[in-house]
Amino acid sequence: MRYRQLGSTGPAVSAIGLGCMGMSDGYGPPRPEDRAESVATIQAALDAGINLLDTGDFYGSGHNEMLVGEALKGRRRDQAILSVKFGVLRDPDGGLNGIDNRPVALRNFIAYSLKRLGVDYVDVYRPARLDPAVPIEDTIGAIADLVKGGYVRHIALSEVRAETIRRAAAVHPIVDLQIGYSLLERRLEGELLDACRALGIAVTAYGVLARGLLGGHLDSNLPPEDYRNFSARFRGNNLRNNLDLSERLRGVATPLRATPAQAAIAWVGAQGRDIIPLIGARSRSRLAEALGSVDLELTESDISHLSATVPDGAAGGDPFPAHQRHAGTDA
Repeated sequence: MRYRQLGSTGPAVSAIGLGCMGMSDGYGPPRPEDRAESVATIQAALDAGINLLDTGDFYGSGHNEMLVGEALKGRRRDQAILSVKFGVLRDPDGGLNGIDNRPVALRNFIAYSLKRLGVDYVDVYRPARLDPAVPIEDTIGAIADLVKGGYVRHIALSEVRAETIRRAAAVHPIVDLQIGYSLLERRLEGELLDACRALGIAVTAYGVLARGLLGGHLDSNLPPEDYRNFSARFRGNNLRNNLDLSERLRGVATPLRATPAQAAIAWVGAQGRDIIPLIGARSRSRLAEALGSVDLELTESDISHLSATVPDGAAGGDPFPAHQRHAGTDA
């Protein structure tokens, strides 16, 4: 495994991180028989040198944190860099019910996260989305108090614009911005990335395979609860257009002796040492494939070829369901 610095003030993290959300949420409810494979996948990632594990207290309404905690049992605490998002409210039916980034709320959230994860501190703590009712300075200041108390090591952000990043960094050092970034989703590029780099803030990129569109393994029979069923990007002509882009990507990846997924992940990682792709592997087989991207050395010509093959703006349809498009984000 290769390692990179998470911002100018953060820890050393693996060149790819494991995003654990899909083991609990988003792609249909997890089956009881999936639990053992999920735990085994997290442990295999740790054994392979991946130390960055990304989760959220609202993923599966706590299910994901308990899953990560189970995988960590019996291991050294310093083997994992735990990145936790908070602030998204859920209802008993699993629906989203708003954002709460009040200081009193996040102190409650961290207490439950520590218990579910089975740890004394989390390495990176971040609001999952902006709360329009709470100034970002108040939220960051409250997390800074948790840093002083030893419950949190580093502070990060997710899905916010450049102005918000600068306001947050004026209160406390920020180690990274988490945002969707892939060949099909490049809104990071430009002002956002410039602001991060000016402040020594890294980027953890989720959705590097565009929710499966670029991985070459998309199953057309999605579970009814899979959120992709409600995204225009996965329907009708949009889906046909996007799968065609995936096949074009395969045509570029094959001469590189890589799979489409490996090429897509490597492209994200090649955009700078301050950008760490988060892979959403839910099985050991998908994890093994993703690990192959770490040793895939792309030349400038390869990067340009990939960028031109899947050009910015080529994707058909919005990646998010309409009701979630701007929920809690100012990015």
